[in-house]
Amino acid sequence: MVDLSDLLTDLADESAQLDALVAPLSAADWSRPTPAPGWSIGHQIAHLAWTDHVALLAATDAAAFFATVTSAPDPARMVDLGAEEFLAPPAELLARWRDGRGALTAALAAVPAGEKLPWYGTRMSPTSMATARIMETWAHGEDVADALGVARPASNRLRHVAHLGVRTLGHGFAAHGRPAPTAPVRVELTGPGGDTWSWGPADAADRLTGPARDFCLLVTQRRHRADLALLATGPVADEWLDVAQAFAGPPGTGREPSATSAGGQGVRE
Repeated sequence: MVDLSDLLTDLADESAQLDALVAPLSAADWSRPTPAPGWSIGHQIAHLAWTDHVALLAATDAAAFFATVTSAPDPARMVDLGAEEFLAPPAELLARWRDGRGALTAALAAVPAGEKLPWYGTRMSPTSMATARIMETWAHGEDVADALGVARPASNRLRHVAHLGVRTLGHGFAAHGRPAPTAPVRVELTGPGGDTWSWGPADAADRLTGPARDFCLLVTQRRHRADLALLATGPVADEWLDVAQAFAGPPGTGREPSATSAGGQGVRE
């Protein structure tokens, strides 16, 4: 069991790493397009600020949270509209994101033990919400890094993203209209420090192995399976590479394979 205070520290550190990447950018750089169609770097940060805001409502005012859902003019475009709503000049947006994530951290720390928070189609514990915020911050940070053409150093915070990716195996299948598998999958990932992170029965016939960062890129749909050094053994593990989705909501569109995809990577053994 991961301690909430440790998760909130990791969330703060993940946010600070992205903050350090965007804070020095010029206004022109904030307008750079990212791999997400129609989204600039500014949109990416605005999305994080908006999601922190609705998560704060979930933690402090459930009625206000539900009102944001029922009053949405176009539920299918809620995420895009939220990013547009929070988009602002860089200095204003940066301050809003910083204030919002600080308020969310304090609110999650104050949630009474055992209480779950409303969320889209589910309810979440504060630890699950903090884990999801780490995942979102890291994933959208990857979009920003891609737009800037820089590589960010991997950290052990990826373990939270990987854990969420494993926990949402069934959700990925369901989001794509497929029955959730009943066969277990053994997942063995190599962390940034060279240690092995594992989930699932050691004797499972279906297995997924590879670098932890690659798995995180897969489950956040930041890379196509063909561009990742993930090896799937068994039909369930192989199909998972096509539908993996650690985030809530309808199926994501994913990314197309790059022109330089390495043959034989991200395939079934």
